[in-house]
This record gives sequence, C-alpha cells and structure tokens, in this order.
Amino acid sequence: MSTPIDTTEAAPEPALPAAAGIRIEGRSLGRIAWIRFKRDKAAMAGGIVVILLVLLAVLAKPLESVLGLDPNAQNPDLLNADLGGLPNGSFGGMSGSHLLGVDPGLGRDLLARIVEGSWVSLLVAFGATVLSNTIGTVLGVIAGYYGGWVDTAISRVMDTFLAFPLLLFAISISASLQGGAFGMHGLPLHISVLIFVIGFFNWPYMGRIVRGQTLSLREREFVFAARSLGARGPFILFKELLPNLVGPILVYSTLLIPTNILFEAALSFLGVGIQPPQASWGGMMNDAIHYYQVDPEYLVVPGLAIFLTVLAFNLLGDGLRDALDPRSN
Repeated sequence: MSTPIDTTEAAPEPALPAAAGIRIEGRSLGRIAWIRFKRDKAAMAGGIVVILLVLLAVLAKPLESVLGLDPNAQNPDLLNADLGGLPNGSFGGMSGSHLLGVDPGLGRDLLARIVEGSWVSLLVAFGATVLSNTIGTVLGVIAGYYGGWVDTAISRVMDTFLAFPLLLFAISISASLQGGAFGMHGLPLHISVLIFVIGFFNWPYMGRIVRGQTLSLREREFVFAARSLGARGPFILFKELLPNLVGPILVYSTLLIPTNILFEAALSFLGVGIQPPQASWGGMMNDAIHYYQVDPEYLVVPGLAIFLTVLAFNLLGDGLRDALDPRSN
C-alpha cells in the first residue's frame, strides 16, 4: 500500500534579521585587515610606540624650545672633577631637571640628546627605505612581468649588489665624503650620504620580494582580462599589478625601517655617520664606550632608545603581515 503524500504547506521560516529592518553591511578588505590587526595586542602596542616616536621626531625642535632643552649645552657644574668628569650623584646624575642624567666630560642633558637624535635616526631610516623601495619595486615588477632576458639582466644586477660587502662599502663612501660633496657640507651632507648609501645598496631585497609576487600575479585572471581588453605593459604594471603589491611592500617597509635604524647607528658608532656635535644614538653609544665601566647609565640610555624603536617597528611589521595575509590564523 502506498503512503499518502502530505500536500499541506509547511509553515514559513522565521524572517532573517535583515528582513526585520536590520541593515547588513559588507566588509572591505581594509576593514577586515584592521579588525585582524586590532586583535593583535603586541602589534597594537608596537604601532602606538611607533606613532609616538614619529611625533617625537617631527616635534623634536618645538619640544626642545618649549621645554628649554639644549642638546649641546654644557653643564660643568654637574660634573665631579676629582672623578675625571663623571656626573655628580647616582645613575649618571639623574635629577628633576635632568631626568635621564647628563653625559660625562661635558655634562650635556641626555634627554635633550635623545630627543635630538630621534629625528636624525628616523629621517635616515625613512629616507633610505623610500629610496630602496622605489628602486626595488620598479625593477622587481618589471623583471617579474616581462621575464626573459629582462628578468635575467635585472636578476644579475641584484646578485651583483648583494655580493657587495655593504658595511665596508658604506664605511668607505661615508668616510670619503665627510669633507664636502655636491655643494653640501655638515649635517645635510651626512644625512644625504647615509640615505643614499643605505637605500641604494639595499634595494635588491625589495626587488626580489616584488619580483616573486609579480611572477605569481601575472598569471591571474585580472591580468589576462586586461590584456584581452587591449591594455599594454605599462598600464598593467602600474594600474593592475602595483595596487596588488601594496600589502607586501608595506609589510616589508615596516621591517626594513628598523634595519636601517641599526645601520645608521652602526655607521655613527664607527665614526663615519652623523658627526658631533649633532646628537645621534649611535654616536652617543660611541662616546659611552669610554665610560661604561664607571657610568653604565650613559650607555644604557641610547641603547634602550634603539632597542625600543627597533622592537616597536618589528612588532608592527609582524602584525601587519598577519593582518594582510588572509591565510594566517
């Protein structure tokens, strides 16, 4: 016997929230990345520190004027002549008027010199990063898109630059241009030379990353669609490929900036970077090696400034990498 078919209509399902007047909005890729980034507490902390450091560097001169800080003002009355010019008091002469103490020998305020050195380090690091990213991105995307002999030629140039002993090369160039060059002298010359040396010889790292990403992107459907519509190489390079490379370029930039900060500090430490009396974190550490046994605080202050800056940029870079990578957890 066949089972009778129930022809009665089923009860309608409850209405979705959207049908009740609640608006459902889609999330853009940028918003999704921001939500993912906010969940990373370490990256958020690093980002906040980076913002504060940038503000400190930009407002260094106004802050020195408002707070009455003079990085080159000497205070011999704060030094003990019987101890070879060491600061009076404990912890390098820390006091209410000199929160981080003073340096031995000259008695200059360390807080003022840290603030003054911040804009130098960040200016060199950002300038070198922009230079290396510009060269590396342009050559990397051209090599990855066109391939063939163009890719081979650019790749061999990258290999040649990577074979240079960068530190020794930077020392020799910086030392040979200390007196004056290109119509510049003093601090503008030193900063320009550092930006050029660090940025120009570091571009192959960005070039390799962009080349690898371009090799993958050039086989995607949107590139074939642009070609089928008659788009030529330059249009595809700068309108189709480069917008899709912003994420990797941004992430690598945040990781390259602390490397450049360390490079500038190393050159200043070796005496071929920023020259005195201009304050720089690496130069302060160079001065501190003569006193670290009797006044360790003089070495700790600039070393801690470099450490916190590099750590903040690294945390920010790791967080951006995870936020912009949809495959990460």
